[in-house]
Amino acid sequence: MSLGQVFETRRRIGRSTSRSIWSLVGAILLSMTQACNGSNGSADGPSQGHEDRDFAYERARMVQLQLESRGIHDERVLSAMRKVLRHRFAPDLDPVKAYEDRPHPIGNAQTISQPYIVALMSELAQVEPPCRVLEIGTGSGYQAAVLAEMGCEVYTIEIIDALADRSREILEAEGYGARVHGRFGDGYRGWPEEAPFDAVVVTAAAPRVPEPLLEQLRVGGRLVIPVGNLWQSLEVHLRTNEGFEREQISDVRFVPMMGEVRE
Repeated sequence: MSLGQVFETRRRIGRSTSRSIWSLVGAILLSMTQACNGSNGSADGPSQGHEDRDFAYERARMVQLQLESRGIHDERVLSAMRKVLRHRFAPDLDPVKAYEDRPHPIGNAQTISQPYIVALMSELAQVEPPCRVLEIGTGSGYQAAVLAEMGCEVYTIEIIDALADRSREILEAEGYGARVHGRFGDGYRGWPEEAPFDAVVVTAAAPRVPEPLLEQLRVGGRLVIPVGNLWQSLEVHLRTNEGFEREQISDVRFVPMMGEVRE
């Protein structure tokens, strides 16, 4: 599936005054969350009692330090990232580590993307409920869960059968089974019988933009996709009445998209 680490070259970060305000708000939020969780706020403290914690402290800290500070402003995205239990989508990983600012292996040479990348792609999709989103590369299921939490009906395709099975089980266990529709297969040609989509999110790097995915966008819809091989660029393709407009966002590193796109 997807996922990778952004090598940020230039992202919008607010002025020092804005950062101070967000730090104050974040500190208050974290303090309230710690109190609710009974956490002492130390580096080791939040990792205690894994079985009966939902890691709200780690999610609040993740949103404040990794997302808001880097310019993620869409409240639907931020709210979804606070709600989705990221550690459940990386069951073989220590729960606290799941909220670190980096991708993690999930088996089959795939990863769960770092939180910032998931938030960035979700924000770039610019979807509002009710929305229909096609995801290429289910992987862990985390990106699909975030989009579902944002109010979207998600159609997701995974080319690795073991990951397709496991992500389906996790999504159902976490309560997203009704809003996330998954299937095993090559995502190159999309899901035409469910098109058009308000957005298509591709979580693996393609050497070129698959034309079938562009064709399955409604007018006004957006394709968010990393393009390239060794060197990759995160791109947004907006469908207009006249055709498509392309915007390059930042340099990224994703696992390669497999299947027909390589032929």
